[in-house]
Amino acid sequence: MQRLLSRPGGYRLGAAHCAQLRGSPCPSKRPAAPSLLSLAIIVVIFALAIGCSSSDSKSNVRAATNQPVPVAVAPAQQQDVPVYLEGLGSVTPLNAVSIKSRVDGQLTQVAFREGQQVRKGQLLAVIDPRPFEVQLSQAEATLFRDQALLRDAKLNYQRFKDLLQSSGAMSQQQVDTQAALVDQYEGAVRNDQAQIDNAKLQLNYCHITSPIDGRIGLRLVDPGNMVHASDQNPMLVVTQLQPVTVIFTLPEDQLPSVSRRMRSGALEVDAYSRDDQTKLATGRLLTIDNEIDQTTGTGRLKAVFDNKDNALWPNQFVNAHLLLEVRKNSIVIPAAAIQRGPQGTFTFVVKPDKTVEVRPVTVVLTQGHTSAIGQGLAPGDQVVTDGQDKLQAGSKVDARTAAPPNPANAPSTSAPGRNHAPTINAPANNSPRSRPAPSAGNPTP
Repeated sequence: MQRLLSRPGGYRLGAAHCAQLRGSPCPSKRPAAPSLLSLAIIVVIFALAIGCSSSDSKSNVRAATNQPVPVAVAPAQQQDVPVYLEGLGSVTPLNAVSIKSRVDGQLTQVAFREGQQVRKGQLLAVIDPRPFEVQLSQAEATLFRDQALLRDAKLNYQRFKDLLQSSGAMSQQQVDTQAALVDQYEGAVRNDQAQIDNAKLQLNYCHITSPIDGRIGLRLVDPGNMVHASDQNPMLVVTQLQPVTVIFTLPEDQLPSVSRRMRSGALEVDAYSRDDQTKLATGRLLTIDNEIDQTTGTGRLKAVFDNKDNALWPNQFVNAHLLLEVRKNSIVIPAAAIQRGPQGTFTFVVKPDKTVEVRPVTVVLTQGHTSAIGQGLAPGDQVVTDGQDKLQAGSKVDARTAAPPNPANAPSTSAPGRNHAPTINAPANNSPRSRPAPSAGNPTP
């Protein structure tokens, strides 16, 4: 067996056969262990690679940190800021008259055009007057007859009275009866005169005139139709458009300040279109209603507008902007410059060395795209209006000038120069209009 296993040219048994033949496993060839020198070389190369990568990363970070951040800036300006209160309202005419016939008859003439401007007393329509002319003639004839009877009764009364006094040929009873007859005919004459006046009035009602200056709407009855004094629908409607009023609402907590301001003079009111984009007219506040609507918690106010160009139409929905006051010499900046965080409102201010600092500010009101600042800024301070998400205190910036703010004329694509109503802000950290807080990368003052 030993010779067979080690004999040259013989075959080698597997480990399992060796174990069976000798009772122990055959020796197997082990792989060569790597040398310590090879391991050391690998470790050194790996360490050098990591060191180079870390160095490059730190260099890139330093380069990115030193790179100026492009931002848009705008200067803080000192301006007068108008404060507006805004409410939804509708146009209400001072006078609107539904024209109806006051007599029964046939409409024979229409003396107006639809949409025509008419003056007070101008003829609008004619009802057939002939039946009323006949009634007038009858009343005049009755008056003529009763006047003749009255004259005869008066003469007889005088004769009876003379006979009673001279000869006693007439009794006192006959004289009294004749006196009563005179009174009866006098009453008949007065009644006849009233009938004549009524017939003339009815005849006058056949000619329908405008009771006010205004604009005629659409005609509701055509010529030839019978009209009646009891008709529910009017023949036409005349509406006064110059001047015209707007009734709008404001929250009840704003009414005391409006009432106080009214004592010092008339308050200006601007009417804007329903989408609050186009200014339609400027008027003045007339009055405040005497009660608060318990359902909505608002009070009604009425403003009057000259409406010379007929820009306002009855029942039109408008947005009313009431000029409450003008804050003199306020510091204003674009509203986009205002940032909000846990500590309140702040803004990034560009310093002369082209770095930024975090400046806490107090916002007293926001009007359109402009905010008025109570504390924290001075005129001329350059505030960042765009690019704040990449800034932190001390960041270098590459500043470009943004459009300057204008509180009286907030920008609008459809109506340049439109006055936006302001929002009088509560403390910044409780402001319901606050934007989301800055991202985690932005500092907070």
